[in-house]
Amino acid sequence: MSHSGYGHIDSLPMDIQVADSLLGTLVDGRYRIRGRVARGGMATVYTATDERLERTVALKIIHPAQARDPQFLERFTDEAKTIARLTHPNVVAVYDQGHHAGLPYLVMEYVRGNTLRDVLAQRRRLNPGESLAILEQMLAAISAAHRAGLVHRDVKPENVLVAEAPSGGAGNLVDSVVKVADFGLARAVEASATDADGGQLMATVAYVAPELVTDGRADPRSDVYSAGIVLFEMLTGRVPYDGAQPVEVAWQHVDRDVPAPSSLVPGIPPVVDELVARATRRDPQARPTDAGAFLSEVQATRDDLGSANANTALLRQVSARTVTIPRVPAEPERPTWARLPGQAEPAPAGRRRAPEPAYDDYDDDRGGGSRIGDRYRMVMSHPRGRMAVAAAIVVIGLVAAISGWWWGMGRYTVAPQLAAMDKAAAEAQATRGGFAIAYGPGQFDEKAAKDVVLRQDPPAAGRILKGGTITLVLSLGAERYTVPDVVGMTLDLATSELEQTKLQITKGADRYDDNLPKGVVVAVDPAVGTETKPGDKVTVFVSKGKAPLTVPRVVGKSINDARAELINLGLEPLIAYKQSDRPRDEVIKQTPNDGAGVEKGAKIELEVSEGPPQVTVPRLIGLPCPQAVQQLQGMNLVPNPQVNPNGTVFAQQPNENTPVPPGSQVVIYCS
Repeated sequence: MSHSGYGHIDSLPMDIQVADSLLGTLVDGRYRIRGRVARGGMATVYTATDERLERTVALKIIHPAQARDPQFLERFTDEAKTIARLTHPNVVAVYDQGHHAGLPYLVMEYVRGNTLRDVLAQRRRLNPGESLAILEQMLAAISAAHRAGLVHRDVKPENVLVAEAPSGGAGNLVDSVVKVADFGLARAVEASATDADGGQLMATVAYVAPELVTDGRADPRSDVYSAGIVLFEMLTGRVPYDGAQPVEVAWQHVDRDVPAPSSLVPGIPPVVDELVARATRRDPQARPTDAGAFLSEVQATRDDLGSANANTALLRQVSARTVTIPRVPAEPERPTWARLPGQAEPAPAGRRRAPEPAYDDYDDDRGGGSRIGDRYRMVMSHPRGRMAVAAAIVVIGLVAAISGWWWGMGRYTVAPQLAAMDKAAAEAQATRGGFAIAYGPGQFDEKAAKDVVLRQDPPAAGRILKGGTITLVLSLGAERYTVPDVVGMTLDLATSELEQTKLQITKGADRYDDNLPKGVVVAVDPAVGTETKPGDKVTVFVSKGKAPLTVPRVVGKSINDARAELINLGLEPLIAYKQSDRPRDEVIKQTPNDGAGVEKGAKIELEVSEGPPQVTVPRLIGLPCPQAVQQLQGMNLVPNPQVNPNGTVFAQQPNENTPVPPGSQVVIYCS
């Protein structure tokens, strides 16, 4: 099941960010959440396994901001019960409803397929046959809701799911199964917002009915208008109005008529233009009364298109002398979901009227051949008749030649070269040539910068209608992902988060950690936030919990005492001496710090003081005793003169060039 939007990251204890704490949760003892599909404005959608019935379901949990109002919870529960009773093949079924952690949730049918928005992103626009086939199934679902007293209020491509056809045929949208989602949910939120805020426009502005903009009311005709806008977008590849602000778009629905689709895409049949016009009239009274009435008009339009195609084929079978009138193929029998209540069943094949026989222009039994022959001889027997016939043949030939030239060549030109240009330059070039621009899904490219045109359709110098649309594929730049913050997650959640960024996961050796419990990720390599390419390897390290031994504090102790204490604990001291003002052999630093957890046999690095820097005793012999005393004091040594303090130094202890600690005593002998 596809929905628009993305998830968020919840806040957990210890300031650790995780992808989604609900992943793996068992809701109501029954629904095991397996993955997050998308996050929208009102709710987050998950895939879950119904462990009781062993089936995959979609679980939609309403956001906390929507569920704070007790009146909202009551309305939501009532709406869920109403939607659950809405059983129809084109409606996404609601199986269950409840509350988890104070938040209301819905359990819905899981549809394997894409939203109509995804289909339009891939195909840009659809042909009239595909568009009407999808619209029929949409209206069949909405008309069932209207009969049950429900108004959808938010009909848009994001709420229309296009699943694979039951026959398994791929690529044929006419045979696909279409389902409509989110019936009634907007109504509960809208009511809550109206109470709290004095009124709020809930519908998406691109598809909003004028009456919702002007006075906030909605009825089945509002859904008809939105469905008409969706049909316009399927046919043209765009919505009718755009603007810088949502309010500007909303008021264009009030002030302007929706243009005819054929004004943007030449070749759309007039009956389809008329269908869009009837559904999108600004006056609700002028629209079909509900989705059922609109469905009837859509089915009639499909019948008209089928008849027109059959008549075109019929005219091509007119021969030179024999007119054969074949049986016109009937429209394929519609399944029961596509017929309105009370609509007649198609007649059995055996009761259809047989085709009229072919008549020969010269069938003398009917007399037609004689009359035609007489008229032909009469006209050709007169000179003016022969001239008129010749002139008619020339005119017909000229018309045919001009028409053939126009349809075959005259209305076409060549597409300009836009590839390798940046987006702004390509748009300017296309505008100068009178072309419109559309954009296909962007693609990553290692060489092209972001927003540079990678490809165009049609290609440069290719044939294109004058004023036609050129589809551009822009570069998304080099595909890069940053390593997400998975520290603190369980290994399963971390693996899921990393795989979403297209990284390959390898598991490193488990390690002890004093802060993180056993079984959660303690580190990744490369580090969190590192930019990576798709397929790069990331090594994940998992915590074994707190280590069994605690490192004692040995800073300030002598090296002998510290070594003995560590060895007794089964730890291995690694000693390195370093100059310091602390006394020699005193431990001044340890790594890891005291209190850290380690395993038995772990290495503990110790920095040990070498003591203060030493001073070299100078030569004092021969100096006057007072001068020798002054020199020693200047070197932070303590002089001790002996015999005659005023004499001359004849001996010293320690001897010259002996290194001693600062403040050491030097004895000088004077005579």
